[in-house]
Amino acid sequence: MNNEWIEITAKSVDEAVTEAIVKLETTTDRIEYEVIEKETNGILGLFAKPAKIRVRLKETSVEEAAETFLRDVLAAMQITATYDISYNEVESSLDIDIEGEDMGILIGKRGQTLDSLQYLVSLVVNKESEEYIKVKVDTENYRARRKETLENLAKNISSKVRRTRRAVILEPMNSFERRIIHSALQGDPYVETHSEGDEPYRKVVVTPKKDAPSDDRKKNYNGRGRNGRRNNRGGYRKNNTSGEE
Repeated sequence: MNNEWIEITAKSVDEAVTEAIVKLETTTDRIEYEVIEKETNGILGLFAKPAKIRVRLKETSVEEAAETFLRDVLAAMQITATYDISYNEVESSLDIDIEGEDMGILIGKRGQTLDSLQYLVSLVVNKESEEYIKVKVDTENYRARRKETLENLAKNISSKVRRTRRAVILEPMNSFERRIIHSALQGDPYVETHSEGDEPYRKVVVTPKKDAPSDDRKKNYNGRGRNGRRNNRGGYRKNNTSGEE
């Protein structure tokens, strides 16, 4: 986190601290400062001097920044929960797992509330970070369950496109969910995927490949049954595999 000292000059120390808070876009409990010069009133208003301080953000770890933000947000949502926060400095990733009662409220419809919370946490921890930190917020193993659901959906859509030879447009998804669909069908020999539209309405489109291999399930038997042959009436009868008529 960036914690360089900056100097602030104002009429008084209190005003200098207030100006520093505004400039750093933070709160009093997150700064530390030293008084370089106190203000002086002078004599009859003459020779008065302003106050000068130097101030910086307190040393705050990624975990502390995330925890402080989560505590305030969950309290505002009236949600009682505990959270496990793990920061991997090597991979520059932050994993947060939240536990509590009625986590459905936190997840929201198709995970929209959870995604919004994840986005906000990402903004907070990356605000002063020199390197981008990838954030994942989860509860009740929702991310893994959603991933499995989307992978199954991808397989079903692939079968439909393969059968009908028509493109299928999925409902709008966030970038994380779109990547799951793309990844699930990446090696499919019959279909290909791409995304269309603008956020937050961007959708995955699954289309048949032009050079897809032939589908054995759709063979054309040219008027013959699978195991049949024409009879004298122009109809069909089953082949006699025993050699008897």
